[in-house]
Amino acid sequence: MHEMSVALAVVDQVAEAAERAGGVTAVRSVRLQVGELAGVVPDALAFSFELACAGTLLEGAELVTEAVPGRARCAPCAHEWAVGMPPRLTCPRCDGTRTDLLAGRELQILAVHWDDGGPPHAPTREPISEER
Repeated sequence: MHEMSVALAVVDQVAEAAERAGGVTAVRSVRLQVGELAGVVPDALAFSFELACAGTLLEGAELVTEAVPGRARCAPCAHEWAVGMPPRLTCPRCDGTRTDLLAGRELQILAVHWDDGGPPHAPTREPISEER
């Protein structure tokens, strides 16, 4: 299950950030940006996240996902459109096939809220690495 490897990567990255911050007693929530074209099933990710958090500093943390719709731009005519699912990658205006995907592949941690007496923390916006 792809979502389990994503969830494990998120837990690892948040736990490492909490350890570097020092004094973190618990992680309350993790907010992720998930692109429509990232190949992630939100319900499966939520289930996997709960399992991955068990026995860690993140146990009981809420997973909040922010969906990012897929968007593309036609190189020849510069028209932009929502690609939808399944994705339409040919231009609806000119039928051009030279298109650039502008959004929809995102998979990154946007913010983490943990207990350390301070405000929510926003890590750098780097893609989630599934390497373990």
